[in-house]
Amino acid sequence: GEITACRPWLEAEINLVRPNVIVCLGATAAQALLGSKFKVSKQRGQFIESTLAPYIMATVHPSSILRAPDDETRHVEKRRFIDDLKRVAGVLSKIR
Repeated sequence: GEITACRPWLEAEINLVRPNVIVCLGATAAQALLGSKFKVSKQRGQFIESTLAPYIMATVHPSSILRAPDDETRHVEKRRFIDDLKRVAGVLSKIR
């Protein structure tokens, strides 16, 4: 319900700011912008075609890394998260 209620405000903000890149942190943010069928677990780190911004990507929410079951998994997930953000940084460096 909150997503539906806030959607007009979010779209107005995106239209006003007109970002070059949007990064969705977590499944809730990703599904709110990219649709309910979007799966962060399968599509994270990929740039998705969208009318919202020239580049839009989803990755995990940082808090999910902290909830990983063990140190090894936390380390792997942190590295994957950093790799996702490096892809975003690469795009940003090209459009500045």
